[in-house]
Amino acid sequence: MGLGSAPGKIMNGHFASTGGEATREQYERGIQVIDEDKEFSDKLSTYLQYEKIIPAGFNYHIISVFGSQSTGKSTLLNYLFGTEFGVMSEQERRQTTKGIWMSKNKRSGAERESRRMADNILVMDVEGTDGRERGEDQDFERKSALFALATSEILIVNIWEHQVGLYQGANMGLLKTVFEVNLQLFIKDSKSIPRSLLFFVIRDHIGSTPLSNLRNTLLADLARIWDSLSKPAGLENSRIQDYFDFAFVALPHKILQPEKFEQEVEKLSTRFREGYRDKKTEGLIDQDDQPLLLPEYHRRIPADGFPVYAEGVWDQIVHNKDLDLPTQQELLAQFRCDEIAREVLVFFDEQIAPLESQQSRDAQAGTPSVIANLGKIMNASRAGVFKDFETEASRYHKGVYSRKRTELEENVDKRLKDLFQGQLQAAHKAGIKGFSDSVSSAVKVGQKKGAHYDFAQIVESEKTSAYTRFEEVAAAAMIEGASWSNAAREIALFKKELDQVSSQLRKEEMRRLATRVERWVRSRLGESIGLEFNKLGSGRGGSGAPETGDNLKQSSTSEKEIWDRIWSIFIKTVSEAEERFTDRAKSYDASSEEVEVGIWRLRRKSWGVLRAKIEEETSEGNIGMKLRENFEDRFRYDEHGVPRVWRPSDDIDGLFARARDHTLTLIPLLSRFKLSTTSGPPPLDEWIGLAPATVTAADEEDLTPIGGVDEEEGKSLEEEMLVFSDGRVADVERRFRKTADSVYVDAKRGALGGVTQTPWWMWGLLVVLGQNEIFAVARNPFLIVLLALSLAGLYVTYTLNLWGPILRMSNTMYAQAMEISKEKLREFLESSDTGRQAMAMSGRGDSDDISMRTLDGNGKRKGRVEEEDEEEI
Repeated sequence: MGLGSAPGKIMNGHFASTGGEATREQYERGIQVIDEDKEFSDKLSTYLQYEKIIPAGFNYHIISVFGSQSTGKSTLLNYLFGTEFGVMSEQERRQTTKGIWMSKNKRSGAERESRRMADNILVMDVEGTDGRERGEDQDFERKSALFALATSEILIVNIWEHQVGLYQGANMGLLKTVFEVNLQLFIKDSKSIPRSLLFFVIRDHIGSTPLSNLRNTLLADLARIWDSLSKPAGLENSRIQDYFDFAFVALPHKILQPEKFEQEVEKLSTRFREGYRDKKTEGLIDQDDQPLLLPEYHRRIPADGFPVYAEGVWDQIVHNKDLDLPTQQELLAQFRCDEIAREVLVFFDEQIAPLESQQSRDAQAGTPSVIANLGKIMNASRAGVFKDFETEASRYHKGVYSRKRTELEENVDKRLKDLFQGQLQAAHKAGIKGFSDSVSSAVKVGQKKGAHYDFAQIVESEKTSAYTRFEEVAAAAMIEGASWSNAAREIALFKKELDQVSSQLRKEEMRRLATRVERWVRSRLGESIGLEFNKLGSGRGGSGAPETGDNLKQSSTSEKEIWDRIWSIFIKTVSEAEERFTDRAKSYDASSEEVEVGIWRLRRKSWGVLRAKIEEETSEGNIGMKLRENFEDRFRYDEHGVPRVWRPSDDIDGLFARARDHTLTLIPLLSRFKLSTTSGPPPLDEWIGLAPATVTAADEEDLTPIGGVDEEEGKSLEEEMLVFSDGRVADVERRFRKTADSVYVDAKRGALGGVTQTPWWMWGLLVVLGQNEIFAVARNPFLIVLLALSLAGLYVTYTLNLWGPILRMSNTMYAQAMEISKEKLREFLESSDTGRQAMAMSGRGDSDDISMRTLDGNGKRKGRVEEEDEEEI
């Protein structure tokens, strides 16, 4: 917009006011920041967004105009910046600007470039002072002046030439108030308050008084005002130039010299550009082409925070609070930094929250898992959050920014640290479990191959692999730049637990080795000791029960030394097992103390195996069977191991007595584990020895106490060696005697054969009386053959001593035939009336209650026969 098109009469009421909904047309003309009722607009942020000022960051400038009413402030701004602030008509002469209005520089890009004008200039038109509309109410003009000074880089003081030197006309009274408040600003922190530029625009300058004289007059008035102020402690000797810069310009009369006025305004507009302070002109800017927008004037409030900052400043001014610009900047910085932190955390949550949820679910389920690419995600999210926060928030108050960044870092790092620790814990558990599983798998593979695998090498190899994997996970989860991102402690703990688990696995493997060796001992002892006990009743082939000779002596000696042989076998077997255990333990990298404990446990366990085997072999069923076999070997077999065929002429009673007495001597021998060489128990206590110093309670919890070895057991070594008690000895003897007697009775019956001796004279009588039958048979070949077969059968029966079985079979057949006959007879009698009557009468008259059912095959009562049999045994 050119100067020739400067607006004429335009009322500010057409602009966007503080209340109601603003239209785009109203926004195009500006916005009322503060209305005449001192209400701050809630649409300032929307207006700045509409004008695209919000994304500008620090690349914007605030310029305010200050002066008496009807001095052409709005007109000056409209000509300088192409704005459309309302101006007062020459005829009406009434106030047009009420409150404080704001508009962006409306000059086009080409116009700004030709004038080298800065971008994003925001111009505030402040209600004029000394207005008749407000009369004696000077409160608003003071507050608006303070607001303009607090928020603007340049405060344009618009005065008439003829007002220079006047106290009220030049607004010196209002400036004094502004200076007094400004002094309060520096009490807290004078270094943090930006300098301000008071730009005096002297209007309607005729030229009779040079600008330099007018400037000196104004500076002198300002110095007097400053000297008259009551300064706080420490600022008594301060000068006004310490806090303000001054610039002066004179403009021709707009009505009398319109063309020259426009030329000077055109020249003046070129000075609203960005530049830097020249030390040669420090404190006083009076060159016609010197730039006015210097960095030290900028309030360093980012554009997106300016609405909140401005509203906070106005709130303190309106409520008569001390105007503290550093506090306002800090409050704004706190507000914006918190807001920016919330915004940047939204993206952070999108990346991190799912990982936190996954880790939490896994922890609750008891199956923590290592999250893939966790370190990359955390690093990227963390760097992104801090970068975004720094980009947006670093423009605000440095102290607040640093504090809020620290808070953001603490918040972000707390969550990342929890994820980091959870990742390491999951890797820790997974690593320990994987290590144990890998060792177990490798051991199983070695066992399947049947080779002697090196357990210590397996453990060391898997430990190295697990340690390397954990270090890799820890390194991948590291957070760059985070002081807490250090896995040294977790790595040390993981290594320590790996060592503990390795030791535990070695102990468990040593236990399994001991168990395998114990099974081997149990197998070898079960076979060897079983053979020794079987020898008691399997002495065939001449070593069984000869009547005389060396075999008998050797057999007796062998039986008496059974415990010596058992002890010798036991010691030898365990010694071989100890060698196996020691050789295998070397591959486990076991210490000498662990081997010592293992051998001590092996000896105790082996004694328990032997003791269990002895109890098995001497159980009630086994001991009875072995004693019977021992007796029968001596009684029923000859010195050549051939079964005896008993004849009446054999010395059955003598053989029975010798075999029985010999077997009876075994019972007390077997009742106690006693060596024949020492006539005492074996040295079990010395052989097992004292418990090693490194034995733990866990090593002893599964061990059975041993008498004579464990003092707390209360049993002596003699009691430990007792196989069965005296009472059981008597019981075994009694049972054996009954068994031996039954064998003896069978032998006697076999010898007699059940046949009575026939007198010799009976044979002669049979020949005389049966000669006719003899000749009849002799003349018949068939009868001769039948006779020969009969004689052969009789010979075989006699030779094999089968008379007894044949007689018993015949008796059984006879008894069975009698039973069948009786049953048939009973059925016949029951089927006829006469028989039933006879049976009824027989039942009533039989006082002894004798019936067919109570008789045996010999016609005797069954009960009496059984009683007679028991008496005979």
